Amino acid sequence: MKFASLGSGSEGNALLVAVGQTKVLMDCGFGLRDTISRLARLGVAAEQLSGIVVTHEHGDHISGVARLARNFNLPVWFTHGTLRNQPKHLADIALLNEIDPHQAFSIGAIEIVPYPVPHDAAEPVQFVFSDGAKRLGVLTDTGCATAYIEHTLNGCHALVLECNHDIDMLMNGDYPYSVKRRVDGRFGHLNNQDAAGILSRLDVSRLQHLIAAHLSRKNNTAELAVKSLSDVLNCEASWVGVATQNDGFAWREIV
Repeated sequence: MKFASLGSGSEGNALLVAVGQTKVLMDCGFGLRDTISRLARLGVAAEQLSGIVVTHEHGDHISGVARLARNFNLPVWFTHGTLRNQPKHLADIALLNEIDPHQAFSIGAIEIVPYPVPHDAAEPVQFVFSDGAKRLGVLTDTGCATAYIEHTLNGCHALVLECNHDIDMLMNGDYPYSVKRRVDGRFGHLNNQDAAGILSRLDVSRLQHLIAAHLSRKNNTAELAVKSLSDVLNCEASWVGVATQNDGFAWREIV
């Protein structure tokens, strides 16, 4: 199993997971041409995709889904709440699949376990991807941890973990106070310290890859995010990867 990012941040998100010939895109917040270009950078044509799984309806995650699905006849999976919130946007996709947030499902060779997260969306989920032996856990767009989140991510072989903001940078920045409260609230986004706290409570004995993701351009730096996570693992800062807005990150293989 391998995984890569097309880009990560408030301007657009998409994560690609591959097992053999099965290639699943998690979210698509980029325009069609941009998505095709970002896929090509990873050596993948849109025609090779097996489908798209959607976490929630915010534009930086869903704005490119319908057009990509229509142009390449791709099936899409999402929760009932996401469909209810975006009925017109998703209605003309030919292959719509509703998922239960507590029920695993498969796309080709990839088993996918959705799990609910606290975020200001209709019915948001995140996913754990597996080839039957190795597990990739993804956690972004959540305002806080839950016992169920930590149980689901325990023992993963790779983690993509939100480090959206540094709390001091956010609170001392120029956002209106209401926005600051929303971003750092329990239905907002994880700050560096919260992400580190989650990591500290997980079984990381099998961990091969750790990626800091969904970093705010204004309210965080890669150095601060990486330090928060590497301090927990007591590892070199260079071992922790960062998903950037422009470039995402290149393929990582779980062995």
